[in-house]
Amino acid sequence: MSTVFKALLWLAAAAGLLYLAGCSLMYAQQRKIMYLPQYTQVAADQTNFSLQRPDALLRGWQVHPSTDMNNPTTPVVVYFGGNGEDVRYAMPQLQQALPQSHLYTLSYRGYGASEGEPSEDALVGDALALFDVLRARHAHNPITVIGTSLGSGVAAAVAKQRQPDKLLLVTPFDSALNVARHMLPWLPVSLLLKDRYDSVSRLQSYQGPVLVLRAGSDSVILPVRTDALLSGLQGKSVTVHSYAGADHNTISQQPGFWHAVQSFVMQPAPALVPVLVPAPQASSLLQTNQ
Repeated sequence: MSTVFKALLWLAAAAGLLYLAGCSLMYAQQRKIMYLPQYTQVAADQTNFSLQRPDALLRGWQVHPSTDMNNPTTPVVVYFGGNGEDVRYAMPQLQQALPQSHLYTLSYRGYGASEGEPSEDALVGDALALFDVLRARHAHNPITVIGTSLGSGVAAAVAKQRQPDKLLLVTPFDSALNVARHMLPWLPVSLLLKDRYDSVSRLQSYQGPVLVLRAGSDSVILPVRTDALLSGLQGKSVTVHSYAGADHNTISQQPGFWHAVQSFVMQPAPALVPVLVPAPQASSLLQTNQ
């Protein structure tokens, strides 16, 4: 065996070991890479409600209309924010667009003033617990779930398991796995990824109306990923508003964006009927802070 051939074998082996080490590191550290809570931190006394979970106290914000607090027709809106989004800043925008609605948002685990560490199971479990508490508090009011970016994956899980009256998705994706495949094509992400947020699969069983607000120039969630979600929802009651010049973080600044949100939330939801679709390719306590 020639010296050159031996050297090539050693180089190939070293490259393989480095690749395996990189895969192992990505697998072990993926949630620290995937979730971005560091820019969302806020003092607990700046929040105004909390959700006690068995292993973590979550904090967020609530806003209520000045009148008709007990009106059963007043919409309830639950907002799940994007990755790295400081959701307290979404509340004034939602309040301006929806002044006659009950508005709620929570910071994810490890985000804002919430305790704990984020994961798909934890975020989905927290979202379901929040929905259950709000359904008990507003037993007869229509509930709209809004999810932006990462929050669209959380919202899809809530839609599957709780069937809210309406679902509004902003810059959504079909699955986090497919997003990761595009971002990290050199890694076997289908083997490594723990938190997959398979929205297209979860929404197969959702029966209510859906509004999708799509950013045509999105550089974070590529439009092809939103389009893949829409393709998987054919046959359902889906309305799409596409903003051709909008990027991931500018879509809410586009003309007509907030009008679309307002019209969708405030319009009475139609009675739910069974929908034929193609075959798909814990109790908690809500506390008000004083």
